[in-house]
Amino acid sequence: MNKPTFGCILLTMGTRPEELKRAVESLKSQLEVNTDICVVGNGWDPATLFNDVSTLHLKENVGIPAGRNAGVSQVHGDLLFFLDDDAYLDDPHTLKKFSDIFNSKPKIGLIQPRVDAAEETKDSQTPKRWIPRLIKGDKHKPSPATTLWEGAIAIRRITFKQTGGWPDNFFYAHEGIELCWQVWNANQIPWYAGDIGVKHPVINPARHAYFYKLNARNRVWLARRNLPIVFAQLYVLTWTLLSLKRFRKPDQRNPWLEGLREGYAVDCGKNKRLTLRAIWNMTKAGRPPII
Repeated sequence: MNKPTFGCILLTMGTRPEELKRAVESLKSQLEVNTDICVVGNGWDPATLFNDVSTLHLKENVGIPAGRNAGVSQVHGDLLFFLDDDAYLDDPHTLKKFSDIFNSKPKIGLIQPRVDAAEETKDSQTPKRWIPRLIKGDKHKPSPATTLWEGAIAIRRITFKQTGGWPDNFFYAHEGIELCWQVWNANQIPWYAGDIGVKHPVINPARHAYFYKLNARNRVWLARRNLPIVFAQLYVLTWTLLSLKRFRKPDQRNPWLEGLREGYAVDCGKNKRLTLRAIWNMTKAGRPPII
């Protein structure tokens, strides 16, 4: 029986060489699958560090989604796996488990695993935002996904093509939500494999200076690109009210409001409207796209 082949794309800026090596080694150690690994350097040449896997040097930082997209053409395999450079697989059968899910459940087009803290301490509990459903519950319980943590994602290549891939122009933030929604739009199911874990450090996403601005801008773009107008207005209104409550300090709220303005003022790119069927399926899964 032929082993399944995963085209593995590992995006990095080269700022975490030890974590990057750990991530690559965790892919190379996977059993019962073939892995075709490409390390994509976002503004950095990974060939300076690796000579036993393929590499792609992007001369400038094009952002996370565009960087991931660039790596897809560099790898073979009917299945794709995207891994952040500070994440890693601590089980050598992780990719085989993903393949088994794809084989046994043809409607599943994408899989996000459970995220466990790379270093377990009293302060390193898995953030609830990494559990991709509205009612979080037990993080070990599998279910359909209605949002997405992007650090370790398996997806069928054909599904990736059908969805249009990651939204290039988002640069950072919410690109996973669009990919998740578009899997629903392709009449497939994005799946949260709470029974399969990967490791990732617990970090604050607001550590990036552009977090608040892109958080707001991309929320608006997400709605404008993907939702019928009534749903888009409700979605942006919901997140505006939530964000104004959360981001009360001037250094948070001011860039967030600037991002909100930019979301409407700047071209958001190609529209990929969700069908009513996709909206209904997401609603049945527990999260209509207005929340």
